[in-house]
Amino acid sequence: MRNKVISRTEAYSKIRVILNEARLKVYKAVNTVMVRAYWEIGRVIVEQEQKGSKKAEYGGKLLENLSKRLSLEFGQGFDASNLSNMRKLYLTYPILDALRQELSWTHYRILIRIDNKQARDFYEIECAVNHWSARELERQKSTLLFERLALSKNKKEVMKMAKKGQELQTYGDMIKDPYILEFTGLPADRKMYENSLEQALIENLSKFLLELGKGFTFVASQKRISFEGEHYYIDLVFYNTILKCYMLIDLKIGRLKHQDIGQMQMYVNYFDRELKEKNDNPTVGLILCEDKKDTVIKYTLPENNKQIFASRYKLYLPTEKELRNELNRDKKIIGQYRIK
Repeated sequence: MRNKVISRTEAYSKIRVILNEARLKVYKAVNTVMVRAYWEIGRVIVEQEQKGSKKAEYGGKLLENLSKRLSLEFGQGFDASNLSNMRKLYLTYPILDALRQELSWTHYRILIRIDNKQARDFYEIECAVNHWSARELERQKSTLLFERLALSKNKKEVMKMAKKGQELQTYGDMIKDPYILEFTGLPADRKMYENSLEQALIENLSKFLLELGKGFTFVASQKRISFEGEHYYIDLVFYNTILKCYMLIDLKIGRLKHQDIGQMQMYVNYFDRELKEKNDNPTVGLILCEDKKDTVIKYTLPENNKQIFASRYKLYLPTEKELRNELNRDKKIIGQYRIK
């Protein structure tokens, strides 16, 4: 049997794939070796510090001295701040085998700055499972993803999330409040129309999917539904492959009104009765608004509501302090509106 003759272009493409895969393996191997080496350096620094009579003063001089000598012999990467990071890596992860091969030194430099162990464990798992870049990890940390997801959960659920990462078991697991949409580039202090926000989200769809979370695929924008000669348009339609349900998103400029909730209820009912497949779970409706009053939501929706949600969005990246203060305020009243 003759060997298949391939073109020069095909040969080049195959060789290119082989080399890229090999480079990736080498990069991962080198990265793992370096992270473990930095951990060992951190261990040596801590052990040496413990021999000093005045730890703080002694430790500062030790790092300064090591930095000068190591930089002369090994070049960049051994300034006092980086040596301090190696020290902190060892103190944060005292067991060497707990370090994950999937994560780079840049990932770990971000993780060791997270004081809350539950949050740190969560981000570590999400990085490894979802192949987050260090930049994506930094964004998720600075937008308090863990705290936003944990807001509507009880203590047991939060502990579970810290150990296993984000798991989608109920519709409430998908919902955040607020959603951070700074990647749209839209000005937060200027009058805007809903179609401008929708267009910006579509143009940055990959980033919006990351903000939505696990399992989402894009289905349609301005999805038209019609009955009795009337046409209605749903801003965005997604499907969640984990929970096997549609999510309808309506964008609202300004404060949420009870009419907005009623409109979303109509959209969800129509999808459930006319469009979803037999094997699909009930449809979810999410209204993204600039502001909302929880009492309006409480008295507009039935007490057993499990399908309609309202969350705020922010078009800028809040400081961690601003966002934390906002979440703390919400936590005081969340008991009345806890997602079941």
